[in-house]
Amino acid sequence: SRKSSKREWKPLEDHSCTDVPWLLLFILFCIGMGFICGFSIATGAAARLLSGYDSYGNICGQKNVKVEGIVNSGLDLTHKKYVFFLDPCNIDLVHQRIKSLALCVSACPQKELKTLADIQKFAETNGSTLCSYELQPSEYTTDPRAAKLCPKYPVPESAPIPFFHRCAPVNISCYAKFAEALITFVSDSSVLHRLISGVMTSKEIIMGLCLLSLVLSMILMVIIRYISRVLVWILTILVILGSLGGTGVLWWLYAKQRVSASAVETQIAKDNLQALLIYAISATVFTVILFLIMLIMRKRVALTIALFHVAGKVFIHLPLLVFQPFWTFFVLILFWTYWITVLLFLGTTGSPVPNEEGFVEFRMVGPLKYMWWYHVVGLIWISEFILACQQMTVAGAVVTYYFTREKRNLPFTPILASVNRLVCYHLGTVAKGSFIITLVKIPRMILMYIHTQLKGKENACARCMLKACICCLWCLEKCLTYLNQNAYTATAINSTNFCTSAKDAFVILVENALRVAAINTVGDFMLFLGKVLIVCSTGLAGIMLLNYQRDYTIWVLPLIIVCLFAFLVAHCFLSIYEMVVDVLFLCFAIDTKYNDGSPGKEFYMDKVLMEFVENSRKSMKEAGRGGGAEGRELKPMVGADEE
Repeated sequence: SRKSSKREWKPLEDHSCTDVPWLLLFILFCIGMGFICGFSIATGAAARLLSGYDSYGNICGQKNVKVEGIVNSGLDLTHKKYVFFLDPCNIDLVHQRIKSLALCVSACPQKELKTLADIQKFAETNGSTLCSYELQPSEYTTDPRAAKLCPKYPVPESAPIPFFHRCAPVNISCYAKFAEALITFVSDSSVLHRLISGVMTSKEIIMGLCLLSLVLSMILMVIIRYISRVLVWILTILVILGSLGGTGVLWWLYAKQRVSASAVETQIAKDNLQALLIYAISATVFTVILFLIMLIMRKRVALTIALFHVAGKVFIHLPLLVFQPFWTFFVLILFWTYWITVLLFLGTTGSPVPNEEGFVEFRMVGPLKYMWWYHVVGLIWISEFILACQQMTVAGAVVTYYFTREKRNLPFTPILASVNRLVCYHLGTVAKGSFIITLVKIPRMILMYIHTQLKGKENACARCMLKACICCLWCLEKCLTYLNQNAYTATAINSTNFCTSAKDAFVILVENALRVAAINTVGDFMLFLGKVLIVCSTGLAGIMLLNYQRDYTIWVLPLIIVCLFAFLVAHCFLSIYEMVVDVLFLCFAIDTKYNDGSPGKEFYMDKVLMEFVENSRKSMKEAGRGGGAEGRELKPMVGADEE
């Protein structure tokens, strides 16, 4: 740390490539992900997924190769392009598949077929045979095997799923059991129908309210700097009232119990009285400690308000920051779509193997069957990499804003300049930081999977240990995410590699531990209040609009969808705001550590932050405490008015 404190921070002076080996490793990993996709397509998985295949291993809509030991395999099904399940509603929830014989047919039944005669007539009229290949349409009503080889009737009306060539029942009540298993509160399909019709009828209102939450989030990001002081006062009043009220109620209950206990001398009454006394004393001690902490932190709350004020200015100077969540979300959606597609390919890749029922399943053998593990690690690492790119982009733009003395001299688009620096110099650092998060996330997910699998089977001690491990890993992940974000800021400032940046940032954070605590508690609560405000406003607008809709009975689900979307949008936008505040704080801490306002060491900070520094210096002079770490940070300024 001595070396770190001696090494001067030189904001934006030079740029150099950082953590190049990690970038090469990440590129190699991505090539591996591409190999999995290529392998699954080359082995016919893509054709089986898109065109569909029957229970004998034949791909619909093409000529097929004979599978050894399987009858009805190797058929020419060029004219039979759709997969039809004889019993489409027989769903195996455990193995997530339809337990039914699948055939390739030339057309899906467009209307309900109630008897074998109807199925025979459909085959003769449309040329689409819905019974197994070994039965001719003329044998449907005469052959005794028809009960097993023909569909379960009545055959529901079906329509092909777009792009996937599967015949799916039109009536959703077919999947009532499946829906019940997923949504436990739905006891009958009529409730499900009413819920879905409620959503479909009010889809325009839902879209309008989602747009409203988006607009409210954008407005809040601009005005939060003006209402930050009010939010802090709300927080302070709530905490004071809550702690005093809770303590007062406990002492009142104790006094009341004491009067009643004197009349009834029982052991239970004495135990209750003693418990209430302990609770009341504990609450009093907690309240006193809380008040002392608030007294100590009150000056540091002023820094949080100042940082929020400056963060608001950042969004005015860098308006493209507001759209940051959009492109991150868009890139994540693209990657997740690719990942799910390849996962579906992996589900249909492999060699044809006969199962217990004599039908064909496609399974991977040897080391290749572990490919999906690699694919899962790829999901986590690349998702974290995309999120880390957003953090680095925001950090780079805010650092440019903070350390540019004349805001008129800012680049035309600091966000694009930051993206350019990220791509040219710092992708390796982002790859390394995201890999560290992945290393913590994977064990936590494995433990969570084990916990869900052993539910009800393990003893209380094992369950408690599992939960404790999961909780510890979650806390570690959150701490590392916060440190990573500060490391990216240090990299954006100094162009140092990940480990050096993390160490430098950690030293600064430790030196300003109380300020960090104030910003992360008060600031996070202010942002939480902002999220609540957006959700409540959208929810209220939703209630008022949906109340005037008389076309359906249930509007609970549309309102829940709207509120969830509003919270998600508010979280995405305000997390950017939180990121900006954290970056500004690290810049401010570095600024106050290495500059004192004297000629040649002028501050870079905004006037609002300068006022905070000036007020802190005055209050420390009045208190007669000019020494220590705080005194070193808050030396008299000369260039305060130059900003």
